[in-house]
Amino acid sequence: MNESIFASILSSGALSAGTYALLLGTALVLGAMIALIYTIRSDYTKSFVVTLALLPAMVCTVVLMVSGSLGASLAVAGTFSLVRFRSAPGSAREIAAVFLSMAAGLACGMGCPALAAVFAAAVSLMLLLYTVTGFGERRSGDLRRSLQITVPEDLEYGGIFDDLFSEYTVRARMTRVKTTNLGSLNRLTYDITLRRPGTEKAFIDALRCRNGNLEISLAERSGESEL
Repeated sequence: MNESIFASILSSGALSAGTYALLLGTALVLGAMIALIYTIRSDYTKSFVVTLALLPAMVCTVVLMVSGSLGASLAVAGTFSLVRFRSAPGSAREIAAVFLSMAAGLACGMGCPALAAVFAAAVSLMLLLYTVTGFGERRSGDLRRSLQITVPEDLEYGGIFDDLFSEYTVRARMTRVKTTNLGSLNRLTYDITLRRPGTEKAFIDALRCRNGNLEISLAERSGESEL
């Protein structure tokens, strides 16, 4: 493959209308492709998909406008850094899609539409492959759970459930203690791994005898917010 296709098409002179149209069109097409692939087997909102589709074009134009100006580049970098604090936290997959769109826009803004197309196509293809093949999904026999136990505020909860944890789990680690109901109750959160499948009900029944039959929650642990 001729490596010259990855060279920048921008010249040192003024940006021509034809060059800008080519870069903008490439960014819009790549954005639409990334957004379309993201919708496959994914929970999404229309606003987020539209943002993914338009983000490369916006980044491309901004980079073209500040090209060669150090001060303007620093100002734009500071503006982009505010996006994280003005947006609600997203899943790791959403963050990856946003970075993919931004990277494609940056490549277009640097005058490398061929490089942007190859990069976006390759990463989008891998994203699609990982999604449809279940790459990284937990095994069906995964017994990791998140356990929440509500106890009275006057109950000394340190070690009170240790024997039950030894019987029903292979691992139990307290991750949080939170007061609730105006301080009259404590809510204990544990990361646990069950010893055997199908023992959830017996485990919860045993815990109820220790916490005065107050609220207990046992749920699968989610990794969506790890980033």
